Amino acid sequence: MSRRRPELPGAAGFLVVDKPRGWTSHDVVDTARRWLGTRRIGHLGTLDPLATGVLPLAVREATKLVPFLSAGVKAYTGEIELGAETDTLDAEGRVLRRYAGELPSEPQLRAALAGFMGEILQVPPMFSAVKIAGVPLHRMAREGREVPRAPKKVRIDELTLLGYATPRARIEVRCSTGTYVRSLAADVGVALGCGAFLASLRRTQSGPFRIEDAAPVEDLEELARTGQLEARLIPPVNVLGLPVVRLEAPEERRVRNGNDVTLVGLALPPEGHVAAVGSGGELIAVLEIRPGRRLQPLRVLQSLAGPG
Repeated sequence: MSRRRPELPGAAGFLVVDKPRGWTSHDVVDTARRWLGTRRIGHLGTLDPLATGVLPLAVREATKLVPFLSAGVKAYTGEIELGAETDTLDAEGRVLRRYAGELPSEPQLRAALAGFMGEILQVPPMFSAVKIAGVPLHRMAREGREVPRAPKKVRIDELTLLGYATPRARIEVRCSTGTYVRSLAADVGVALGCGAFLASLRRTQSGPFRIEDAAPVEDLEELARTGQLEARLIPPVNVLGLPVVRLEAPEERRVRNGNDVTLVGLALPPEGHVAAVGSGGELIAVLEIRPGRRLQPLRVLQSLAGPG
């Protein structure tokens, strides 16, 4: 019977991968587990195999912080191809219909894009990880089944046309988490009456993580080979976006044991969360502000060896 390799001790934090085209998000996670010698790695927001760009990974104790980082703005650049529809709503799928007429002009395209600004209702695509009765939609889609899906509210903050050379339109999107750019592309095609699908996509931001933080798989592979990869992890306190409180030794011991603390003389908001750090600046816990200025531990982390 095969045994799992033992967990290696090491740093905790966030690693931002520039995901290559053709890889699934789980492919990236499996590769990072090999690099770092731990199974305690998870990604923050799936990217389709077609897409490239920002895929943040939570490593070791940082996996406890994922619920505090799941929201936030997503930003993408991509290409929409007008004049055809596919079953997956992107270039990976089978073409279902082609439009024989004249494709829209640039003013018509700009007007259609403007109609998707703000809060909109979006139907999740069949080829997605959304579950109905516990079954992922993509599994049903591969079996040739299509089921009704409830539309959900998403928000498009920016939708900019960067260029248009028929039949391809280059766009930039800033949107809420949970937005499917594939669905957006297909809906633009419906609005124009000619059909459309997503030809390419690159994520440039996911919450606090930006493309400038990301590194290609090849570079990270080399850092892992030379034992330098953990130095690239982003310390959790740097990206949580929470007010920071520093604990003295007695308060730190209480928090590590799961007990609340009351800190006198600190300017705290009336409610919400704070990041508690120790004397060395390392993140110890996420605390919830309770009545009477009590700070109750929500997530307590083991010692975060490594950077910052």
